[in-house]
Amino acid sequence: EMESKVSEGGLNVTLTIRLLMHGKVRGSRRGGKGETVKKMREESGARINISEGNCPERIVTITGPTDAIFKAFAMIAYKFEEDITNSMSNSTATSKPPVTLRLVVPASQCGSLIGKGGSKIKEIRESTGAQVQVAGDMLPNSTERAVTISGTPDAIIQCVKQICVVMLESPPKGATIPYRPKPASTPVIFAGGQAYTIQGQYAIPHPDQLTKLHQLAMQQTPFTPLGQTTPAFPGTLGSVAGKQRSFIALPLPALTMFPCICPGLDASPPASTHELTIPNDLIGCIIGRQGTKINEIRQMSGAQIKIANATEGSSERQITITGTPANISLAQYLINAR
Repeated sequence: EMESKVSEGGLNVTLTIRLLMHGKVRGSRRGGKGETVKKMREESGARINISEGNCPERIVTITGPTDAIFKAFAMIAYKFEEDITNSMSNSTATSKPPVTLRLVVPASQCGSLIGKGGSKIKEIRESTGAQVQVAGDMLPNSTERAVTISGTPDAIIQCVKQICVVMLESPPKGATIPYRPKPASTPVIFAGGQAYTIQGQYAIPHPDQLTKLHQLAMQQTPFTPLGQTTPAFPGTLGSVAGKQRSFIALPLPALTMFPCICPGLDASPPASTHELTIPNDLIGCIIGRQGTKINEIRQMSGAQIKIANATEGSSERQITITGTPANISLAQYLINAR
């Protein structure tokens, strides 16, 4: 009964659907001074908000009764198809790509969306003609997953209707940590007191302010960097004075947090141990499939990382990190990033 009411657009229940879009799409969607989005709001009756900030991704939040949400999605899907048609007029491509949208759905609802043995997602694909893929991993620093739907505008509208039915029938379990896109940051490395950005095979000297920032951070490090040398330039990344060194490339915030991570740091402070607790529902995205993610973190940080078995009645798991302070700091950063 709910399904028939929803598909007719007559269920007066307020829903919020989140879309993940690439930043450059925003301009074409907004039109002149936001006219496109303004028109969508007025004609659909849905509230449509686009996240701000210097991010390569945007979250588009659509809230309203089901019929308003479907009207908004119809307008978005047809606008995307129009953009594809316009882009093809200047292209040699002969086959028209499908319209593709990425929904952001709480991970606790994804099980219902997939169904037992994939039965529900198969049913949605077959009845709508749309392709539907649920991401295996959660989006960074959240408990949400991306659900990619692609096809004709009509197929996408029917698909969104069926996804709304699932979301209404199976509300999220527990608290949801929403995905928030991070500002774009260029990987930066520091060596010999100089900041570099990575372009292909080479480390390119970075503007002076970053070098000064690094030099200031170095004055506060508890370790004395020994044998500092300037990398050969241009040359193979990591080639220092004829020796192979491993350079750690991290976003700038990580490097300002951990100024002791730099090539030429030959001092080996004594190993120590640090413990932290992680909620059970987030442990999967830290471990990864068959332990791939936790092994990456071990390899990148150089720390030993042990995850305790789940304890009955406890909602948390204990993680023990052993290594130098630099190893531990980097391991913590990488775990938090997951």
